[in-house]
Amino acid sequence: MSDVTADGLPLSGVRVLELGNYIAAPTAGRLLADFGADVIKVERPRTGDELRNWRLYAGDTSMLYRTLNRSKRSITLDLRSDAGRQAVLDLAARSDVVLENFRPGTLEKWGLGPAELDAVNPDVVLVRISAFGQTGPLASRPGFAAVAEAMGGLRALVGEEDRPPSRTGVSIGDSIAGLYGAFSAVMGLYQRESSADRPPLNRRSMDVALNEAVFSMMESLVPDHLAYGVERRRVGGRMEGIAPSNAYVCGDGGSVVIAGNSDSIYGRFMQVIGRPDLAEAPDLTSNAGRWARRDELDGAIETWTRSLPRDRVLTELETAGVPAGPIHSAADIVADEQFRARDMVQYFDVDTGGEVPARVGFPGIVPVLDGRSVPVRHVGPDLGADTEDVLGGLLGYPAETIRAAAGEDS
Repeated sequence: MSDVTADGLPLSGVRVLELGNYIAAPTAGRLLADFGADVIKVERPRTGDELRNWRLYAGDTSMLYRTLNRSKRSITLDLRSDAGRQAVLDLAARSDVVLENFRPGTLEKWGLGPAELDAVNPDVVLVRISAFGQTGPLASRPGFAAVAEAMGGLRALVGEEDRPPSRTGVSIGDSIAGLYGAFSAVMGLYQRESSADRPPLNRRSMDVALNEAVFSMMESLVPDHLAYGVERRRVGGRMEGIAPSNAYVCGDGGSVVIAGNSDSIYGRFMQVIGRPDLAEAPDLTSNAGRWARRDELDGAIETWTRSLPRDRVLTELETAGVPAGPIHSAADIVADEQFRARDMVQYFDVDTGGEVPARVGFPGIVPVLDGRSVPVRHVGPDLGADTEDVLGGLLGYPAETIRAAAGEDS
């Protein structure tokens, strides 16, 4: 635990009750905690959030959990018990926001639905994240981000055209939904504070669906289809209709991404690679023409990149004002001076299963305030580390009630 406090941060004084598991709702909670909110994360007794075991290489808590649940407090509650459910209601009465990502109907089944939360706290903002939303024919169907990414249109565009669709290497659908969840919470708080009258329950209950969150990021996928009959397809490292923009291998085996697709940049780019003929060709003055000759352009570019080491490629492109960057590994990110200058990797002593804690770097906080990342207060806590403090200190529960609510008597 670090000695960094939430004082002075934009959301200091806001309390969030997180009834979330996995990635989506915890991402929303993380973003709120990043900027000062007191996020109380409720976990099941003994096992906790399943994320504690995802990509767990050693020890008893994964770095994924530590990352997504930073700056929060962890308590254990048995939501299948009367005592656990009452504790949720008592905490909701003292909270500004409740986050949840159970399957629709689960909170209602437990007596913790919108009506019950409204009864104990008519000002609370409820953010609900689910696979397909709280209404519609698919509302009750389970689904993870992988399904949402497929149904939201993303998977159809990821990968090579002659191969099955691929997936990005992170749970991007969950993360996008988490961003919308955090935005929903702040939107609800703003509405509550700026309204002369108390907003009704349906205006304080935000409904975020994973598939819709993904779909919202698909730019003009559907309008292009309906307006022009276009069905976008997978094009590997390219972006359809935009050229040249791709990843290229360099002479030393490193790779770079170069985005030379702006009309003004394109000419400079071709001069750098020694192909003034391509810079001056009349049919290559627009993206449409360049897209038609994309294979030829990429071949010419890679002939040049393969003739030079990566650093030289990047230096020459930077001098010419052509956007480019290296494809970073984790090790590259840790060593990158731009990330370092803005405190985008922050270090903590963490139990990784060894005899002594290891010094581990974690992602910094976005957006940056005053030129540097806001300090992370602490990484994701041990399971139930704050149960006694929250239930005893905040709610005033005696020891026996704490044990009952936390499932310690079962």
